[in-house]
Amino acid sequence: MASIVGSPSADEALDHAQEVIYDAWEAATPKRRVELAAKALAISPLCADAYVLLAEHAEPGSPEQLECYRRGVAAGEAALGEAAFIEDAGHFWGLLETRPYMRARLGLAQLLWGRGERDEALAHFHDMLRLDPNDNQGVRYLLAARLLEVGRDAELVTLLGNYEEDDSAAWDYTKALAAFRRVGDNAESRRLLAEAIAENRHVPAYLLRRRKMPKTMPAFMSPGEEDEAICYMSEGGAAWSSTPGALDWLRERQEADAAPGQRGRRGSSGRA
Repeated sequence: MASIVGSPSADEALDHAQEVIYDAWEAATPKRRVELAAKALAISPLCADAYVLLAEHAEPGSPEQLECYRRGVAAGEAALGEAAFIEDAGHFWGLLETRPYMRARLGLAQLLWGRGERDEALAHFHDMLRLDPNDNQGVRYLLAARLLEVGRDAELVTLLGNYEEDDSAAWDYTKALAAFRRVGDNAESRRLLAEAIAENRHVPAYLLRRRKMPKTMPAFMSPGEEDEAICYMSEGGAAWSSTPGALDWLRERQEADAAPGQRGRRGSSGRA
């Protein structure tokens, strides 16, 4: 089991700092959340969630935000100790004490990608799935979209195989696009696209720019609903746009295969 490294007093300080962070998450204003994050770090510099909170309130994409996430990852590593990354690999998220580290690392990976540091970002995504293959944070969806964007299709095939039981809309549309990139318009890619459209019929409207993305992302996501389509578009849309012929293929296949009332949705399941 992962454990906090240090003396009992250091462990108690970290526990106290984490309680302050719980209060910060419930605070009514950004100013108060930042104040409580600073208070938590004053209690324990190993409080990774405090750095995550500060990063979330920093200017997006700024060096300050990057530094906060890097410090959060470092704090989480120090708190857990080297042994945890060997002994607990494979079920990280199942241990409460690993979650601040995993939140910091996810934030870091996403920010690195946005800053164009793609190889480092992809390495983080891959290793997070090694630590938590159950993928409680939905890292596979982010990684799949990024692999499509950079054309690392062999890695994507492996990733898809690791989660072949996933029948979410995001995974279905990813499988359809991957098949189109691999074999073009054929029976396999058509079948996968039809399954994706049956899973969530709202996605094509966003991919084809027939509907505008909202200014703010949905607070919740429901399988088969428009909020799920918006979430998929925010992460997977770039891969469709960057794949030659993909959007034309989607438009043609939707017009040919998705006549109203012809298809019902398959049963769907949530993320693993």
